Amino acid sequence: MTSDTETGGVTGTQDKDYNLIWYVEACLSNALRLESYIQDAERAKDTEVADLFRKAQADSRKGAELGKGLLKARLNGG
Repeated sequence: MTSDTETGGVTGTQDKDYNLIWYVEACLSNALRLESYIQDAERAKDTEVADLFRKAQADSRKGAELGKGLLKARLNGG
């Protein structure tokens, strides 16, 4: 069985729910990783790259917050 055929029978979690959980985790993980990249750019005194990574980090945080909001609503039956 390939992962693209999983509909919850194996994991007990429907694809749309799993995908939403994965998305939130990926956004949060990305925000953490970008912190290291920001620090690297700052050490190199490359403010242009540091600013780019800060923007990307803010976007990742926003995505995580949006995803968490959807998860909360769905877990509460909404």
